[in-house]
Amino acid sequence: MYEYLTGQVTVIKPEYLVLELGGVGYRLLVGNPFKYQLQQTATIYVQQVIRESEQVLYGFVDEAEKSLFERLTSVSGIGPKSAMAILAADDHSGLLNAIANEDVKFLTKFPGVGKKTAQQIILDLKDKIKITPEMTTDLNQDLFAPTNDQTLQDGLAALQALGYSARELQRIEPKLALLNAKTPDVYVREGLRLLSK
Repeated sequence: MYEYLTGQVTVIKPEYLVLELGGVGYRLLVGNPFKYQLQQTATIYVQQVIRESEQVLYGFVDEAEKSLFERLTSVSGIGPKSAMAILAADDHSGLLNAIANEDVKFLTKFPGVGKKTAQQIILDLKDKIKITPEMTTDLNQDLFAPTNDQTLQDGLAALQALGYSARELQRIEPKLALLNAKTPDVYVREGLRLLSK
């Protein structure tokens, strides 16, 4: 129904953001809401998922990420929430390499993905997904600045919203605190990298 929305980001929460377009605020569930900034004008690709009790708009950085979401949700055992947790890491090349190399261990690091589901992802997607340059992003070192405890807590809240347990987050929090990042996005990306080890 919708392909993408262009508007102003008016709300950023650990689980979602609100994109205002023509006086209407669209609540979008995105993998990492903190990669956006308040009052930023953004184009976000969307996928509407309708279930018996809810209608949800999932948001993506680009068409490639949206396509990857669609392929992941076509796998038995992977729902939209699990797919978003998998896509929250900006470095999709790790995911694609794991599928191409049949790396079950890497895939089971994501919340809600056990060994059988990881094997199913590989079976269903190995011949359907190819790595493309636009699907990879490096951690931007320019985002580092003095420590902001609320920023770290926002990053941890976003990771928890993706399905990681409090125990897992407590294990990586000291390492994240050393980053002194100025945006929660950096904490989310680095947290996802640490949690996938």
